[in-house]
Amino acid sequence: MDLVATTAFGLEAVVARELSRLGYEAVTVEDGRVSFSGAEDAVCRANLWLRSADRVLLKIGEFTAVDFGELFDRIRDLPWSDWLARDAAFPVRAKAVRSTLMSVRDCQAIAKKAIVENLKARHGGEWLAESGAEYQVDISILKDRVTVSLDTSGVALHKRGYRTEGGTAPLRETLAAALVQLSYWDAQRPFADPFCGSGTIAVEAAMIGRNLAPGARRGFAAEAWPQFAAEAWRQARDEAADAVRAAPDHMLIATDIDERALDRARRHAANAGVGGDIHFQQGDVGALASKRKYGCVITNPPYGERLGDRGEAENLYRRLAKSVQALDTWSVYVLTAHPRFEQVFGRRAARRRKLYNGRIECTYFQYPGPRPPRRASAED
Repeated sequence: MDLVATTAFGLEAVVARELSRLGYEAVTVEDGRVSFSGAEDAVCRANLWLRSADRVLLKIGEFTAVDFGELFDRIRDLPWSDWLARDAAFPVRAKAVRSTLMSVRDCQAIAKKAIVENLKARHGGEWLAESGAEYQVDISILKDRVTVSLDTSGVALHKRGYRTEGGTAPLRETLAAALVQLSYWDAQRPFADPFCGSGTIAVEAAMIGRNLAPGARRGFAAEAWPQFAAEAWRQARDEAADAVRAAPDHMLIATDIDERALDRARRHAANAGVGGDIHFQQGDVGALASKRKYGCVITNPPYGERLGDRGEAENLYRRLAKSVQALDTWSVYVLTAHPRFEQVFGRRAARRRKLYNGRIECTYFQYPGPRPPRRASAED
């Protein structure tokens, strides 16, 4: 099967590495899309394991179209009856970027009509009930190149199921997981987030530390499709259960000044199965300290987007800078949209990466610390 993992801009390489660890090499990496191929189990495993992807799409066809007649004909001629039963529900969503066909509403209507014509010719009759399993059809048009896919995920993959309560400007789980994967942190290192909010970065780090599949506590659209055997999903879930590791070497530290946010964070961590791995505590960034060595600070502080809040945000950055001075062996990672972060923080980042928190363009400032000494093995 030809598959596509969609993701936010800037995270394509992260998702490609995740796929490689699962045993699937990326065929192409484009803006917001990583193409790969695999058998039936690839759909199951990718949905269960991808931490920073938005959806897993199954590609039905790809072609060029510059007018609506061509779009209709090419979509109608795709092998829809291989996938859609007579009673299948098939809502259509579409997007178009830098293409001749830019009316999303018209593209959706034409695609829907083309699929209906195909199924009526195959199954007969004049009416399709759409009362069966749902197959979300995805039409993506980029520079007149049309990709037609089925969404195997259903609800977007960032919805793991553990975050039941929203907070102020919550960070998506997929982005939080990417911040951890772009850092030096692993289960043997200390971790701290001094602006933890509802706890998403810490929870995602703890899940990575335990090797918990992010999709293990939720379902997926393709589980209701007869083309995917229940046994394939069972095996993928059993594999995920067997892969769980012990808790990280050090309890993760997550602090915030807002006790209500911390209450939400504790509940989210418990829902995710990592409540015992994270110590949540009310505290100010100025109190950040640790006797442990070679840890990682990974955080998403306030951006000061509104003019009246900018001074307060800059004060927090200065206090963060002062706190991490004593953590001289630690690595520091900060995601913010503030345009003068480095000047206020007082240090130029070793690496910067443009990422998007929702629609907000941010920079991930990375200050890697020294490597920890090599651990002695049992054979040394």
